[in-house]
Formats: sequence, structure tokens, C-alpha cells
Amino acid sequence: MTTTDKDRVLIFDTTLRDGEQSPGATMTHDEKLEIAEMLDDMGVDIIEAGFPIASEGDFRAVSEIAKRSKQSVICGLARAQLPDIDRCWEAVKHAERPRIHTFIGTSPLHRAIPNLTMDEMADRIHETVTHARNLTDNVQWSPMDATRTEWDYLKRVVEIAISAGATTINIPDTVGYTAPRESADLIRRLIAEVPGADEVVFATHCHNDLGMATANALAAVEGGARQIECTINGLGERAGNTALEEVVMALRTRGDIMPYDTGVDTRKIMQISRRVATVSGFPVQFNKAIVGKNAFAHESGIHQDGMLKNAETFEIMRPEDVGLAATNLVMGKHSGRAALRAKLKDLGVEVGDNQLKDLFVRFKDLADRKKEVYDEDILALVTATTTDGHADRLQLVNMSVTCGTGGPARAELEMEIDGKEVSATCEGDGPVDATFKAVRELHPNAARLQLYQVHAVTEGTDAQATVSVRLEEDGMIATGQSADTDTVVASAKAYINALNRLLVRRDKAGPGADQREISYKDVS
Repeated sequence: MTTTDKDRVLIFDTTLRDGEQSPGATMTHDEKLEIAEMLDDMGVDIIEAGFPIASEGDFRAVSEIAKRSKQSVICGLARAQLPDIDRCWEAVKHAERPRIHTFIGTSPLHRAIPNLTMDEMADRIHETVTHARNLTDNVQWSPMDATRTEWDYLKRVVEIAISAGATTINIPDTVGYTAPRESADLIRRLIAEVPGADEVVFATHCHNDLGMATANALAAVEGGARQIECTINGLGERAGNTALEEVVMALRTRGDIMPYDTGVDTRKIMQISRRVATVSGFPVQFNKAIVGKNAFAHESGIHQDGMLKNAETFEIMRPEDVGLAATNLVMGKHSGRAALRAKLKDLGVEVGDNQLKDLFVRFKDLADRKKEVYDEDILALVTATTTDGHADRLQLVNMSVTCGTGGPARAELEMEIDGKEVSATCEGDGPVDATFKAVRELHPNAARLQLYQVHAVTEGTDAQATVSVRLEEDGMIATGQSADTDTVVASAKAYINALNRLLVRRDKAGPGADQREISYKDVS
């Protein structure tokens, strides 16, 4: 590296690109802008905002994020093709600090896809990186599936990319194949043996197929990498990507053996983790490091005794370091609007007057039904998904469900569809099945249920259930989420919410539009 910041590790977040490629994790335009703003605010160095040539929607999102960015570098992804690179530049050029990230698969398996010889691929790398560098002086290049590329060829193409003007060389472990020692050695050898390597930043991009993404990323830093590519909650295809919260907190906590700094404000981790989980429809597992519900919970008597005497006996991090409130149970049915606004502020949530008014009504309703209202209950109310500012065409008015061991479940549903009240009664194999059938009878659709997931927000029999529903119709995917103390009611609301989102996307796309435009699932 040419800079004196050898102890500074850049955080490159690809939640909006690689994370969103997870099947079913598609985010809306407004959700992408919201997550990008949160990433920028928390101090992420580089935000990979999307793949501009993939679709018109991706292009618009990357372009708008670039215009709104305050401090982060805004990066777009492009294949090793001139039209891709030009389209990428058109999107990111609005940023104060734009970057083009171009890639090509260099392993034998990936070279076979475009049917290029080693020499032909080398020529294309030189041509496309040179073209990108003529547009901007901030160019990143990636040899996709680098960890399964022959050493001599990897060394050769990295040298070509550097000589063509790449300023960051990213080494992707695209399929999560490598191990920590290999990850460190690969970076170390490239820096030592490739001419010009000391003049660029080396990055690492790891997948978690063997559960070693975080270990591999940190090992790469030990080997000389100074940029980590990662996602919030480890979101990503298959087993996911390196988790931002894990590498950032590992570097912060173990500075004694990894003396490297990041610019991330770790106190904002929990807030963005919860929001990404909501908009993606991918909940965080309870025992997930750093952001899981149980990450700072202690049930064992020995653990609790130690915690009471000295928290450091069983906690290597403080909950407040990642944005967890020290107190939890302070709200009830006698709490006022000012108290709710103050609680939301403590939880890192800013709301407008109109949203607060709606939240307060739902909070009071919940407080009347629950003995104790927890922080998680309030956040569940806040994060119940909406249709992005559009009026809901489908609304649940009333419902009644009967079920038992003596026969099929029966659901009676009243809905308002485009301003008209309609009702239906259906039987099904359980209350949720009967409810969904009633919704389909009132609003016929061909949407396929990809995911139905129930998660208890807090403890107790009066706990709110958060239900996530993911639907697919004609290539469009929409996720709906709702919370209620009645699981079947939450299920109905989540299902209707997802249908509303599909209607919004269908209206935006217009007749005959193909949401998938090009396939780009298997990129670095």
C-alpha cells in the first residue's frame, strides 16, 4: 500500500448487491435508499449499491444512492464488458467518490463459461480495466473464484489488472472453498510476488459455505489485505457472506492480536441489523454472533452469578457497544406519546409526526392486550412492512377462525379491496391454510408461497408473533411482514401485505415487463 494507513481496514459493504442476490431477499427502491443511508451514516467506507446493468430498477437505485451519499464511496458492479462498465459509470458518476468494480471468472470452471482461452481472457481484462480507469481513477477488479484459480494464472491476471490501472484488487472466495491459512497465504504471496502490488489495496471477499467466512476474511487481513467485503447479518447467497458485524467487532475486541481500525460506528449495528432483517425477510438466528437475540443473554446459573458479580466474566463486549439498550421493560398502557417517542429515540428510530400517531394507536392497542411491552415489541410495530408509501389496495377489516381436532379449520374473512368491502368463508388444513384460501378467494392470484415463517418477538403466551411471508409471481418476489399477539391475524396481515407489494411492483413494471431482465446470480 502507498498510504501510511497500514493499520486501517476499509469496510466494503455489499448488502445491496451480493446480499440482495439471496433468493427472495429482493428490496424495493425505497428500502435500498434507506439501507444505503444507514450504511453511510454508520461510517462504512465503500457501499456497493448494486449492479446497474442488471435492470432499470437497479440502475435507478444505484444512481439515486450515488446522488445522496455523504461520505461513503459508492460502487457499482460491472462484468468485464464495455457496455456494463459504461452503464455502471452512468449510475455512480453522481457520487462525490464513485468507484467502478469490474470482474471476470478466472478459475478453469469459470473460464469455460465464456469459452475464452487464458490469453483471450487476459486481453479482455486489460481492455476492460483500462476502459474503466479512463472513466474514473477509482477502479476495483476481481478475479471471480480466485481461490480455485491456478496460481500462475492468478498472479498473471492480477499483474495485468494493476498495470491497466486498477487501484483495488479484490480476491473473492466465491464459493466459500478456502481455509484461513490459505486465505492469508494467498494475499501474502500476491503482495510479495506481483509487480506493483505494493501500490494498490488488496481486498478479501469471502462466502460462508464451510462456515469460515469471518475467519478467512480476518486471516486475509493478517496476510496484508486492507479491505473486507461483507454484508449486514452475513446476508448473501447460499450460506451467505462475511458478516460486517462479526469482522468489525472482532477487530475492535481483539485489537491485542489484530491491531487494525475501522471507521464503523458500532453503536449503530443493531439498528441496521434489525432493518435489514425486516426488509429482506431473512430473520437473524437467535444464536447469531453479535446481533442474535441470545448474543447477550445468559440463562445458566453459573453464567448469571458471574454476570452479576462482574459482566466481563462471560461478556467480551458490552451490549451498548453494538447499540443494545441497557434497559428493556419500561413501557405500558399508561405510557404517553412523548414517552413512546423518547423510547423510539433510545432504540435509534426516528419517526415523523404522522408515523408516530399511527404507531401510538397500535402501541396502545398492544399495551391493552399485553401485560408487559418490551423494546422488541415496539420495534416489531415499527418494522411491520409497508407498501412503500402507496395506499394499500387490499386491507383486512375483520376475521374469525375456528379450529380443533374434530374437523377442518374454518376462516371467515372481511376485506376491503379497492374501497369495496367483500367477505368469504373457507375451510382448510389448519387456521392459516383456511385464512390464506379465503384471501385468495377474495383476491384471486397466481402468487406462489415461497416462505412462511413465524417468530415470537418476546417471551410469554401473550408474546407478539412476527410472521414473514414471501410470494413469487411471474418472476416478481415480494415479502410481507406483520406482528400481532394473534398468530393467525399476523399471518393474514403479512400475506395481504405481500400481495399489496406485488400489486405495486406489477403497476410499476407495466404490462409484459420482465423483472429478471438478465441473470446475475453467480457473481463474486
